[in-house]
Amino acid sequence: MTTINTESQDTFGEITETWNPVIGCNHQCTYCWAVRLARRLASMGVEPYLSNVFRPTFLPQRLNKRFRRGSTVFVCDMGDLFGEWVPEEWIRNIVDVVRVQPYVRFMFLTKNPSRYLQFEKEFPMNVVLAATIESNRDYGLSRAPKPSERLEAMKEIKHPYKGVVIEPIIDFDDYFVQSLIDIRPIFVYVGYDNYGHKLPEPPLSKTMILVKTLRKFTEVRIGTLRMAWYEQKRGF
Repeated sequence: MTTINTESQDTFGEITETWNPVIGCNHQCTYCWAVRLARRLASMGVEPYLSNVFRPTFLPQRLNKRFRRGSTVFVCDMGDLFGEWVPEEWIRNIVDVVRVQPYVRFMFLTKNPSRYLQFEKEFPMNVVLAATIESNRDYGLSRAPKPSERLEAMKEIKHPYKGVVIEPIIDFDDYFVQSLIDIRPIFVYVGYDNYGHKLPEPPLSKTMILVKTLRKFTEVRIGTLRMAWYEQKRGF
């Protein structure tokens, strides 16, 4: 069994730092690691979580951040910047900061990629637009748009730099692969749940076939690979 553990700071292999000018999310995913971390930080008296916990919050003082040339920055890993509840002004303020630092690469990640379409003409070329799409099936584990809707939205986006995050991976149908091919991502990240939520995961053998197939048309980045929790329980 292969296990590769990752943390938020290096989740995508090339991420050099994170930047959270907006925190919080209303998707209420049952497996969310960020809300658990926010609650723990709040209990330790750490701001801005002490005041806000995981309530969507804009932190304009963080817009002054400047990044080292050549950095790759994960924007808002402690929230969803493109949730329907986020005001356009918050998003445009952040895109303005991104635009004036063309020597830095920024990655956005959302479970509401249809909102990328609203700002598509405003994204500069130093941005990767990524979406978390755990499966093509809807298991009702989140209030986010259904995975099938996320797949369709990502296909519509014309921006040349797109990514897909399949984490935590959830069991899928065969045509999931074709949907991913149609998106034309520059990378796909694959990983199992790290926090013991006993999700409806695919068996490891099925995931490995997926990874092998994806590698035929894009870069595949690997998170935690392990047997599904029910395989471990049965001693497979």
